[in-house]
Amino acid sequence: MSTRPETPLLDQIDSPADLKPLSDGQLTQLAHELRAETIAAVSETGGHLGAGLGVVEVTVALHAVFEAPRDKIIWDVSHQSYPHKILTGRRDRMRTLRQKGGLSGFTKRSESPYDPFGAAHSSTSISSALGFAVARDLGGASPTGHGDAIAVIGDGAMSAGMAFEALNHAGHLKKRLIVILNDNEMSIAPPVGALSSYLSRLYAGAPFQEFKAAAKGAVSLLPPPFQEGAKRAKDMLKGLTVGGTLFEELGFSYIGPIDGHDMDQLLPVLRTVQARATGPTLIHVITKKGKGYAPAETRRDGGHATAKFDLATGEQKKAASNAPSYTRVFAEALLDHAGQDDKICAITAAMPDGTGLDLFDKRYPSRCFDVGIAEQHAVTFAAGLAAGGMKPFCALYSTFLQRGYDQVVHDVAIQRLPVRFAIDRAGLVGADGPTHAGAFDVAYLANLPGFTVMAAADEAELKHMVATAVAHDDGPIAFRYPRGEGEGVEMPAQGKVLQLGKGRMIQTGGRVALLSFGTRLGEVMKASEGLRARGITPTVADARFAKPLDAELILDLAANHEALITIEEGAIGGFGSHVAQLLAEHGVFDHGLKYRSMVLPDIFIDQASPDDMYSVAGLNAVDIEAKVLDTLGIARLGSQRA
Repeated sequence: MSTRPETPLLDQIDSPADLKPLSDGQLTQLAHELRAETIAAVSETGGHLGAGLGVVEVTVALHAVFEAPRDKIIWDVSHQSYPHKILTGRRDRMRTLRQKGGLSGFTKRSESPYDPFGAAHSSTSISSALGFAVARDLGGASPTGHGDAIAVIGDGAMSAGMAFEALNHAGHLKKRLIVILNDNEMSIAPPVGALSSYLSRLYAGAPFQEFKAAAKGAVSLLPPPFQEGAKRAKDMLKGLTVGGTLFEELGFSYIGPIDGHDMDQLLPVLRTVQARATGPTLIHVITKKGKGYAPAETRRDGGHATAKFDLATGEQKKAASNAPSYTRVFAEALLDHAGQDDKICAITAAMPDGTGLDLFDKRYPSRCFDVGIAEQHAVTFAAGLAAGGMKPFCALYSTFLQRGYDQVVHDVAIQRLPVRFAIDRAGLVGADGPTHAGAFDVAYLANLPGFTVMAAADEAELKHMVATAVAHDDGPIAFRYPRGEGEGVEMPAQGKVLQLGKGRMIQTGGRVALLSFGTRLGEVMKASEGLRARGITPTVADARFAKPLDAELILDLAANHEALITIEEGAIGGFGSHVAQLLAEHGVFDHGLKYRSMVLPDIFIDQASPDDMYSVAGLNAVDIEAKVLDTLGIARLGSQRA
């Protein structure tokens, strides 16, 4: 049964230029059809649904009023860019979204001239839009020309410090720049912090339905000349609040808040700003995440991210699992320890569900802190907690921890504070592609003095590493684990504290030793089976620690084998590099050891299934087997990646 909705107007749209002849009434109808097409497409592919549904009318209005790609429309994070992709010539590929060889789930410069700036992490839109505005005024070269720069940023993303740095700079430069604050009272999780409360107060002075009517009346006062209409509208809106606005203090002309789902409000405001604005202007729109699709509207996260789902019911089509997810194992292990130790607390940055800390928050709300999209603050806040005698667990995705690296170095490592970093989404994560791959954390943490860095080979090992982190008070400690299900191993009743810097032997063999760090151990064991069929039984060990290294184990493997190969799901400069340094310092290479290090290649790998991505990376069992044969000088298998 086809999930394609009836979309007679949308069927006529090949590019934003096709919106220009449409009447306002037709644009409203187009928005309805665009919403239906977005829902239908994502039901087949999965993806970020709620954010896009919340900006359907904004998307239509922007493309109807402005002249993309000459005008640069920059979607912050770009979770909300699916309707934009449909209107900009990519509708026929929407059902390849987030798949191998298909459309990215985010904006991507190489994908379309209508994507002027790639994004997938939040709070970058205003900075980049200001860059476009300054480049325009300085005569910068652009293949699509230079027009307006428009940043569309959500209220959750606006809470990050980078957004305020950009607002402050834009107000100082006084360049023509348009910022649309998409205020849906929800980023990924319900928003936190004083800014969210401030935004709420801007329109809390009257019941929302009454306010919508008042705002609609204000919009009717915005014909040319702009100055008089804007003054009257602003005066009216100020009457509903107290004094001026934060944005005006930063140098922006502030318009709003207006109903972001009402084209009768959006179109006049955007047309007037497009025609009359001279300096930085902020338009505050109120939207609803998941708008127009009841299953998304009623979810706690507004239907932020979803697997494939049934169009009629919204029920997600997820395969049944026999193993717990790594995230769940971490969360439950931490809860067990927190019940015995009231010094344990947990910090996340706008990802309580994604990191499993929603469970912690329900049981120990006074010890759980969602700081919003503010990883720098999360790290230093955790450092302060540690200095104050608490045991903070800072649970962040690997790719998001990158945003707080300076704080990891200066506020945690240099002071040797016992912050525990639970690093989720380690390795290649599939559909979200290179922007969300946890590729670099081992390299950027293991080079810091005093840091302990672990990687779990399976879910039981993860439970032991949580226990190890709880017991560790001598400096910072990190443990990494991937997205998705565990290996299905037998789980211990309780985690045990591991001896620091000590790995474990998995099997004993000859000629070649395979030293795994992290969850590639399963692929190493598959490769071992293939090698045994060729008469080669490798020694296999699980390093557990990238820092401190198990020097005794590594040197023993080097001394008793013809070849030593390390395998990890991290970038160049990580575990394998530390092993090579150890071997070089002990003169092992002088005695003819064949050493190889299997790491993620020096490229960004596009979205695909995790297995396909690891195939591109050359880190699946067949690749490991081929590497062993090549290293030992035995005829290669079919793979040439070895």
